[in-house]
Amino acid sequence: MKNLIIIIVLILVCENMSAVETDSLTLNLEGAIRLAHQNSPSVQSARNAFLSAYWNYRYYKANYLPSVTLTSSPYINKEMNKITQSDGTAMFIRQDQFGADLTLKINQNVSLTGGSFFLKSSLNRLDEFQQGTTAYSSQPLVIGYQQSLFGYNSLKWDRKKEPIRYSEAKKQYAETLELISATTCNHFFSLASANNELEMARQNFASADTLYRMAKGRYEIGTITENEMLQLEINRLNEETNVMDAEINLREAQQSIRSFLGLDDNVEIGLTVPDSVPDFDVPLASAMELALRNSPDPEYYNRIVKQSESNLAYAKANARMKADLYVQFGLSQTGKDIGQSLSNLMHQEYASVTLSVPILDWGRGRGKVKEAKSQLALAETTASQGMNDFTQNVEKLVMQFNMQARKVNIASLTERRATQRHSVAMKLFVMGRIGILDLMSAISEKNNAKRGVINAMRTYWSLYYTLRSMTAYDFENNVALTNEESLMM
Repeated sequence: MKNLIIIIVLILVCENMSAVETDSLTLNLEGAIRLAHQNSPSVQSARNAFLSAYWNYRYYKANYLPSVTLTSSPYINKEMNKITQSDGTAMFIRQDQFGADLTLKINQNVSLTGGSFFLKSSLNRLDEFQQGTTAYSSQPLVIGYQQSLFGYNSLKWDRKKEPIRYSEAKKQYAETLELISATTCNHFFSLASANNELEMARQNFASADTLYRMAKGRYEIGTITENEMLQLEINRLNEETNVMDAEINLREAQQSIRSFLGLDDNVEIGLTVPDSVPDFDVPLASAMELALRNSPDPEYYNRIVKQSESNLAYAKANARMKADLYVQFGLSQTGKDIGQSLSNLMHQEYASVTLSVPILDWGRGRGKVKEAKSQLALAETTASQGMNDFTQNVEKLVMQFNMQARKVNIASLTERRATQRHSVAMKLFVMGRIGILDLMSAISEKNNAKRGVINAMRTYWSLYYTLRSMTAYDFENNVALTNEESLMM
């Protein structure tokens, strides 16, 4: 019976272990970036922001195309209503009516003037149940035009603003993808650094433990002092603590990159860290030209100036006289049936002009105009300063990137030399030819050199993808990155 219980417990333990078994995924830098572009919540947010701008642009374009609407408002009226008679008196009369109408209207906006032409055709029917009569009224053809004569022309200003806004959104999306690549580099090398720190911590602990055990023997025979012995013991304890801290940091780095890449919590990520970087220079003139053409920043500054100009035009239009024009020409007729309402058609013309002149507004209109002028001046200053900062940032980024490959090579060479020095220092310490301080210095230099390689690579790839984000260009392969078809996928 006791053996049976032990077997059952072992089976349950094995099942639990299999249930929490983790998946493993090995990524290189390119694979991590590709996975981020597919699964990262940041990419989904950027894509939704672009699609919102895309459909807003489609809505703007539709304003300049003809629109066709069909409307109908049938009603039943059975109530007592106050009706004015022909002699001017009023009486309460019971009404028992049914009315129906059908109107087909074609409308075309005119961006040059801000008005709109329309063409419509309508048919109305009215049934008087108390009298038992039916009447029709038709307007087979009506042509008209309406517009504000001195008002704000939103159609004209939308033509100036909306293409810039959409172009900015496309470039912003392309830039965001490359910035996500740069962020992926940071997560990738943060995990690589955490792996490296754990590996170094374990190696240092193993080395410190070996040295401590050796020192105990040497201390017993009196070849090292008590101070050196205590220092080695303290070093061993510190390295043991460093191993535990490194294990915690590694788990945090794993969780961070899993969250960013949109992976499940049970996925264990392994890395293939590149051991070198491409060595090429980015021409400053080409980078500046591409940045001015492809970055969303110039579009943004252009848009805020256009928006301020639009606001100024709106303020001026509201501060002066307004006039609305409405004209229509057509044919109409009435009759007891549809045939009569469509025969012997009569001409109809209608025109009206509505004027609104501000006499006394206590300076509100003028104040709005002055405010809009100030906002325009501020936008122009912001745009000028922003573009100066933008060009300086491009120049600085290109300069930093062109030097970074050399820094990576120097860091790699430093790491190899520091590793060699550490190996020599260990041998000399074991032989008793150098002291503990020299050994600790060699270990510290080795660790810092290993960190330096990863940090140099992290900086290289972050600079590269940041440069790609500003120029929308792959300088390594000489390929443009902006592709509107990929934006709609």
